[in-house]
Amino acid sequence: MFGLMVRFTCKDEEAAAGFDELVSRTGEQIKANEPGTLIYTVHRVEGRPLERIFYELYADRDAFEVHESQGYVMEFLAAREQYLSSTEVDKLDFVSGKGVDG
Repeated sequence: MFGLMVRFTCKDEEAAAGFDELVSRTGEQIKANEPGTLIYTVHRVEGRPLERIFYELYADRDAFEVHESQGYVMEFLAAREQYLSSTEVDKLDFVSGKGVDG
């Protein structure tokens, strides 16, 4: 498995609302078209209303590459910048634990 944890900070409340709408549209496409994307969740951060945490889990790095090559993901990557003041990305290599396959 391969994963990402990404922290996005939006510019302001209006930008956060626009970002959430963009995320919702993109998430529907991911759910419908990417069997190798096992988990793609977005969370608001309690007490920090402009922050969003993405947790993404892929079957393997190839599934991640398929995800990244999708037109709707490329559109998301281009459009998101208008809403954000910062982005932090951590790539995650699975070590152990209870996951989707056990």
